[in-house]
Amino acid sequence: MVKNKKGNIVLTVLFTLISLLWIFPIIEVVLNSFKRKAYISREPFGLPTGKMFEGLKNYVNGIEKTDFFRAFGLSLLVTVLSVAVLLLCTSMCAWYIVRVKSVISSVMFYGFVFSMIVPFQMVMFTLSKIANMLRLTTPLGLVLVYLGFGAGLCVFMFTGFVQSIPLEIEESAMIDGCNPIQAYFRIVLPIMKPTCITVAILEAMWIWNDYLLPLLVLDSDYQTIPIAIQYLKGGHGSVDMGAMMATLVLSIIPIVIFYMICQKHIIEGVVAGAVKG
Repeated sequence: MVKNKKGNIVLTVLFTLISLLWIFPIIEVVLNSFKRKAYISREPFGLPTGKMFEGLKNYVNGIEKTDFFRAFGLSLLVTVLSVAVLLLCTSMCAWYIVRVKSVISSVMFYGFVFSMIVPFQMVMFTLSKIANMLRLTTPLGLVLVYLGFGAGLCVFMFTGFVQSIPLEIEESAMIDGCNPIQAYFRIVLPIMKPTCITVAILEAMWIWNDYLLPLLVLDSDYQTIPIAIQYLKGGHGSVDMGAMMATLVLSIIPIVIFYMICQKHIIEGVVAGAVKG
């Protein structure tokens, strides 16, 4: 018992230190967002006190330079629509793959798994060309592109969960008069709530923070938050570090709030989505 307690204390201390080391860069970004620009590079680890303290000027400057609220609205629109489309389409697809056992469903499943392995760099130039040809260079077009890239992981997780749902539940619903689509929306989808929330968190964090895909696909008239922040880099390597740090903090806040609200469902959803042998 004594050895177990000592081991638990050591592990607690160790993982606490690892956690602090993990969030240290984020803390530094927050602290530097309140410093004058000259001191961000000169004393990056110093506290924003005295003559280093800039107050909220960096935030005001960053919001004005990046047209932050317009970029925020576009990022929010793309993220919400993309996550909603991903959840609906991939959960139904996973349900079909599990319930309709055929060669086609097996090929579909392994195709989705294979898509998780292919590096994005292999397809990004082809993707950009095809997106231009099909006129997918708008926010709604970007939602369709995210559906293609995010479907692999979503289908993989949903498939593992659907396998754990007894088929008898759906059969009972059909005996009571439900057709397959009604059985899915009234029975299966509510049961899949933990996995849906887990997938939504993972996909939302990816889409909200994504820089390269919107840059390749969207017209120059549309700027998500990562693109708007990148434009704070001026010519000849000049960067408004104060405004950049401030807008980075503002961009982190929504996804952190979303994660904190939904975090209790993450472990449950990941475990439920584990593939069963």
